[in-house]
Amino acid sequence: MGIFRSGMSKTRTSFFGRIAQMLGSNQIDDDTWDDLEALLIQADVGVKTTADVMKELRNRAARENMKRADQLHLALRDALLSTLKDPPVLNVSGRPLSIILIVGVNGSGKTTTIAKLANRLNNINQRKVMVAAGDTFRAAAIEQLQTWGERVNVPVIANKPGSDPAAVVYDATVAAKARNRDILIVDTAGRLHTNYNLMEELAKIKAVSGRVVEGAPHEVLLVLDGTSGQNALTQAEKFREMVDVTGVIVTKLDSTAKGGMVFAINHDLGLPVHYIGLGERVGDLVPFRPDFFVDSLFEDEDEKK
Repeated sequence: MGIFRSGMSKTRTSFFGRIAQMLGSNQIDDDTWDDLEALLIQADVGVKTTADVMKELRNRAARENMKRADQLHLALRDALLSTLKDPPVLNVSGRPLSIILIVGVNGSGKTTTIAKLANRLNNINQRKVMVAAGDTFRAAAIEQLQTWGERVNVPVIANKPGSDPAAVVYDATVAAKARNRDILIVDTAGRLHTNYNLMEELAKIKAVSGRVVEGAPHEVLLVLDGTSGQNALTQAEKFREMVDVTGVIVTKLDSTAKGGMVFAINHDLGLPVHYIGLGERVGDLVPFRPDFFVDSLFEDEDEKK
């Protein structure tokens, strides 16, 4: 819980802080509802999620005969929490080798997230992990991944920049099987999500991994930049059209003053959020907990004093 509260401090003191301030002791009136709805949308909670939250709040206020705005505080927590679901367990067990495909646009924190995920699976979950540098279009991406691999003690299979990504994935899959690795994490190119070539490339990578390991990839995780707000929703929709996205990792939530886009991703799009990034350190990628996340958006009693 501690890392959630510290990591979400900017969100808690900005938009959601304004919501808390608004929910003072004033009487509930039409302006209260209008202001609350506007603030939720500004916090990137999403139009559909905001509408559902407002409906639940209005119903509860009427049911419990609430008169003052401060009575909505706990009700808002409950309504927001009701829009989130616990993510399913990652499908990376029960077979000799599981493959996780990582997708997302450049700049989303994808490469760093792969290293953090590899470190977590390797050290906390006690799984033997290998990484494939499938983003062969950027030499920097390959070098960064190799550097991170050395840092977290996870082997990285790479080839020269500009080489065929599917060939790299094939080599890495064969190597992972030969070395009795449990999980292979595959990086992919992060060019614009509207690029047709990227769609073809992802299809090739999926096909190649599926030929070597039955049912692969077993997870396709989309990395989204938490600071990009509604643009992240557009990216999620586009990537879901191109490839069967099974879940999401939201990065940089420690550096955004909003954070509400997590609700929109989970509720509006129905995509499970598996992990969130709450800092720069390798251990700052944490499993998503809806209750911890929502509680971290609001001040606790000690902070109010």
